[in-house]
Amino acid sequence: MSSCVLLNFPFQLPLLTTNNYTSKNSSFLRLTLTNPSSLQLQPPRISRQLKASTSAAMEAEQSTTSSGGSSPPINLLFVEMGVGYDQHGQDITAAAMRACRDAISSNSIPAFRRGSIPGVTSEQMKLQIKLGVPHSLQQSLDIESVKSVFPYGKIVKFEVVDGGLICSSGVYVEEMGDKNDDCYIVNAAVYVGY
Repeated sequence: MSSCVLLNFPFQLPLLTTNNYTSKNSSFLRLTLTNPSSLQLQPPRISRQLKASTSAAMEAEQSTTSSGGSSPPINLLFVEMGVGYDQHGQDITAAAMRACRDAISSNSIPAFRRGSIPGVTSEQMKLQIKLGVPHSLQQSLDIESVKSVFPYGKIVKFEVVDGGLICSSGVYVEEMGDKNDDCYIVNAAVYVGY
């Protein structure tokens, strides 16, 4: 029997000593820490410059719409993500609606109802929706039907970008409305704020 351990720690090699051992049927290398008390592990650092540029990119993205106009900026609280499929019937709107439901279905937002954010109520919730849809299907998407998935919150931006996937479902079922064996996949990001 043999085993392997991979260590991926940010320490320097002078802290380690190595010894070669040989037994009847195998040989192995033993690593030993020479001074365990001097071992200081630190989490990876992310530079402030990277954080600032990411924040600036998000603010720039929030201030434009897919039609080129501007929308009111939101105070972003969180982002929900989902994926939706339409395996039979080749309906891109159904896949998009499932992606949005998937994004919001596992979340509860009590902060808007309980007054946890001073001066903010559920009527002030703002949503920005971004869908990744295969380019060839974007014209077939019924945006108003997709918007109907959201029970509350004002949609201040709705953007459709190239994304998603068209792949084979592996089966053509005419009784289920299939025109072919294509499966449509849509990705959704729902930005929630006020």
